[in-house]
Amino acid sequence: MKTQEAVVCRIKKLCDERNMKISQLAYNAGMPPSTLKNIMNGNSKNTGIVTIKVICDGLNIPLDEFFHSGLFHDLEQEIG
Repeated sequence: MKTQEAVVCRIKKLCDERNMKISQLAYNAGMPPSTLKNIMNGNSKNTGIVTIKVICDGLNIPLDEFFHSGLFHDLEQEIG
């Protein structure tokens, strides 16, 4: 799995756990829904750490909890 795919899977899982729609997450995070939709649809190829932190704020979790998932173990090496 590539890193961006793991990020998308993690966002989906965290939203599912909270019965939260992506549009609600965007609202909670104070970010444009189009930004989050671009991430979720794969149109954004490199979600930055600051954007992930904003998403975490919308989920009301610390940044380290976002990455505390088996999804981020053994990711493919990505060069370029």
